[in-house]
Amino acid sequence: MAASGGYNYRDGTQRSSHKVDRPLSLNSNPKSSVKSKALPASGPRRNSTGSIGGGGAGPATSKNDTGVPGRVRVAVRLRPRNAEEMVADADFADCVELQPELKRLKLRKNNWDTDTYEFDEVLTEFASQKRVYEVVAKPVVESVLEGYNGTVMAYGQTGTGKTYTLGRLGEEDTAARGIMVRAMEDILADVSLESDSLSVSYLQLYMETIQDLIDPANDNISIVEDPKTGDVSVPGASLVEIRDHQSFVELLRLGEAHRFATNTKLNTESSRSHAILMVNVKKSVKGRDSALPSQNGNNSHMVKSLKPPVVRKSKLVVVDLAGSERIDKSGSEGHTLEEAKSINLSLSALGKCINALAENSAHVPVRDSKLTRLLRDSFGGTARTSLVITIGPSPRHRGETASTIMFGQRAMKVENMLKLKEEFDYKSLARRLDIQLDKLIAEHERQQKAFEDEIERITIEAQNQISEVERNYADGLEKERVKYQKDYMESIKKLEEQLVMNQKRHGSEKITNGPEDDGSDVTTIKESCRVHVEEIDDLKKLLQKETLLRKAAEEEVQNLKIQLTQWKRSEAAGNSEILKLRKMLEDEEHQKDKLEGEIATLHSQLLQLSFEANETSQRLDRNEPGKVGGLESLMTQVRHPQLKDSGNEEKTSIAKLFEQVGLQKILSLLEAEDNDVRIHAVKVVANLAAEEANQEKIVEAGGLTSLLMLLKSSEDETIHRVAAGAIANLAMNETNQELIMTQGGISLLSMTAANGEDPQTLRMVAGAIANLCGNDKLQSKLRGEGGIKALLGMVRCGHPDVLAQVARGIANFAKCESRASTQGTKTGRSLLIEDGALSWIVQNANNDASPIRRHIELALCHLAQHDVNAKDMISTGALWELVRISRDCSREDIRTLAYRTLTSSPTFQAELRRLRIDN
Repeated sequence: MAASGGYNYRDGTQRSSHKVDRPLSLNSNPKSSVKSKALPASGPRRNSTGSIGGGGAGPATSKNDTGVPGRVRVAVRLRPRNAEEMVADADFADCVELQPELKRLKLRKNNWDTDTYEFDEVLTEFASQKRVYEVVAKPVVESVLEGYNGTVMAYGQTGTGKTYTLGRLGEEDTAARGIMVRAMEDILADVSLESDSLSVSYLQLYMETIQDLIDPANDNISIVEDPKTGDVSVPGASLVEIRDHQSFVELLRLGEAHRFATNTKLNTESSRSHAILMVNVKKSVKGRDSALPSQNGNNSHMVKSLKPPVVRKSKLVVVDLAGSERIDKSGSEGHTLEEAKSINLSLSALGKCINALAENSAHVPVRDSKLTRLLRDSFGGTARTSLVITIGPSPRHRGETASTIMFGQRAMKVENMLKLKEEFDYKSLARRLDIQLDKLIAEHERQQKAFEDEIERITIEAQNQISEVERNYADGLEKERVKYQKDYMESIKKLEEQLVMNQKRHGSEKITNGPEDDGSDVTTIKESCRVHVEEIDDLKKLLQKETLLRKAAEEEVQNLKIQLTQWKRSEAAGNSEILKLRKMLEDEEHQKDKLEGEIATLHSQLLQLSFEANETSQRLDRNEPGKVGGLESLMTQVRHPQLKDSGNEEKTSIAKLFEQVGLQKILSLLEAEDNDVRIHAVKVVANLAAEEANQEKIVEAGGLTSLLMLLKSSEDETIHRVAAGAIANLAMNETNQELIMTQGGISLLSMTAANGEDPQTLRMVAGAIANLCGNDKLQSKLRGEGGIKALLGMVRCGHPDVLAQVARGIANFAKCESRASTQGTKTGRSLLIEDGALSWIVQNANNDASPIRRHIELALCHLAQHDVNAKDMISTGALWELVRISRDCSREDIRTLAYRTLTSSPTFQAELRRLRIDN
């Protein structure tokens, strides 16, 4: 098939063709596939380059600076034969043979010779997209949701199914969905879009330029590296918020349309660029952020706690590398040839970096390509990385297949140091305080308005009452006046009429009787005057009564005026209260400004501490004397772990601290009231205990006793983990082992193991007990105080590192028992068998993790050396495992020991003859 000689976008406009997702076809060689078990994280990380960039990823923004070691996991996936290969290679066998149940791949050199390679997972041509996702990408996605960075990458020859594995949208067949779509489905199912955020960038690296697949006009994006942390970012790329699954699929479709592709002899739709999908996840840690409850008192709201919430920021990077190709086979020419050269150069640079990391080289050439700069956190950095290499079955491309396999083999040797990305969300705290302040202001305004309305209502009501009383009083006075005036006028009129009548009567009587009647007239006049005086007295009484009524009315008016004055005073007091509330509001605003200032001060102090840490590191490198002295200086250094460097520089700094301050002052901080001080002090002691020269000094100064007391008295998980690690270091010395047993160390370690849940804490405790198991003199006491039970109890964790330490302890115990039995100091069955350890040993004898398997194989060989244990080993199936070890064990010394044990035991030989098994 001739090459087109040009390139094209995948949207079909003015280009050769639109890229179509290609399903994996079936061939006639069915091969079974079994579910893969996750390989354990490898042991302690080599103290060389910190990342692909050689300088490390710097300190993460997590609460714990220590990381979790994790090797790069590599899976291999075989593409079935395509139509062309069905015809061209019909007479030839496939160049590879898969053994998925053994996780092996055989590459044929010729018809009679093959090379065998082991991988973390071997996926046949029949493996479904769902299975590929679950064994390759799902562990990485789960780590991203827990706050770690993660990378999933596909590498292989062009046309072997990389884009199909990663980027298939599955619109026609949902079962064909690739890793990108399935990963986003799991992420959307786990995050809460109300409190968490999810954003995506989609880029391509084409001809050593970074281009935005979402916005094609943005075709020259620069890479920015943080000089302090070493983190790599592309701030110029488009960042799209994802709210649902459909919007993400549309974004992938848009980016795929803008990606460069062309037609070659090897692939009708060959990717000419490396596609990089970046998914940024920001999750709130539930239960870790403190609320801001309000407390009502004196019409004010008081903030009880100002602790900011904790968020985890992680990033998932999915990399679809362009396929490697040979020019003579692909037929590239012209611009397509230049593209192929650029692709091969970037892949070659990536291979060199991985080689350097695998060989623990002092220099890693990360700056040879932008691809290696973008992936510096994925290989040797802080991300959990999973690589899937894709190969084809055609014997014509055996060279490319072998190169891909060797790339995967070297990548399996690269170790990363996973770090949790946690930080305090000060912006969220500021927003929450703004909302709280707005609520307080609104509540104050509502209370002030209600108070003013109440004052106005009371004032109006009082004025209406006063007006009504005044009107009633005036009307009453007028009515009484008119009434009294009318009565007075009527009384006067009556008196006048009576006077006229009396005068007429008197005149008539005078004429009739003559002067004799003068005495009666005088009597009549006196009687009339008396009556008039009585009437006047009655009028005076009425007037007095009306006067009293007027005075009572005046007093009522006065009382109403007093009430009005009181209402006015209440209004003045209300205005005063309003002024107080306004002042309190101003104080709240001032408190807010003060808090913002403190936050800014904290940021500046953090920058200053970082600057001082760099200066301290440089001074220590130049061997200049530092100003460190006394307990206060030690407290300062212990409280600020930012001043510590990593690796050898950290050990140098601790050694300087040890020499200048003194061990007693360091140990005194183990009893400090500040929990953070105790945590960092025990870390310093643990680092000192790692050096054999310091162990005797620590024990003589009472450090061992202090560490055991921390296990007993402290409830902090970090203190338990670091203290157990320090005890494990001290337990490597035989004298210290006896001191630990004498001071009840086994009981304390067993209690810590029973209460602990953190895998790293359990690993440290198991390591300490495993070291004690290697002492011949302490066997009975260790078992009597529950040491074996504690080891077996920790297998509930299931973490590979914990299981490896448990297996080491059992192997050490079995070895000491074997030596004691040989010397004649011990008789009877093994204490391990009596405590029920044999069933667990048999279950894990063929464990995928080599450290676990190696220790268990040694334990079985030591247990089998004494015929008293043979019956139990036969009944539990341990004999079968011993036969397997004698035949298939990868270590020759263990294989020889198992064979010699089988041949020297009469009981085993009789059982093998009964079962007709040749040994």
